Amino acid sequence: MAHGDITHIDIPVSDVARATEFYSELFGWSLAEMPGFEGYPMWRAPNGISGGGLAQREDGFTQPRSYVEVDSIDDVIAAAVKAGGSVEIAKQPITETSAVAVIVDPDGNRIGLFEGVVSG
Repeated sequence: MAHGDITHIDIPVSDVARATEFYSELFGWSLAEMPGFEGYPMWRAPNGISGGGLAQREDGFTQPRSYVEVDSIDDVIAAAVKAGGSVEIAKQPITETSAVAVIVDPDGNRIGLFEGVVSG
């Protein structure tokens, strides 16, 4: 993936098992949990390019959220704030080699940022 590519889409769900069955049957997505990410099945579209996860629905996370690959979360956060956006979730590690954050654009849209590599 390159800077600016959509890398991941989280779908908030209230029942992970039901949602796993629903999306598997509806779109033919392959869903599986990765070690260390139990309760968060990752999906892969048949084209093998796009993917994401089924995340537990919670306050503030009620709509699907796209994540954009970036070279530097810190740089993108600084640019977003300078351009009138804000930070909803500060940079936090996923693994030793990857991190995420969530920014909010001036219209209130939440966009996830992803930096690094997740192996597994």
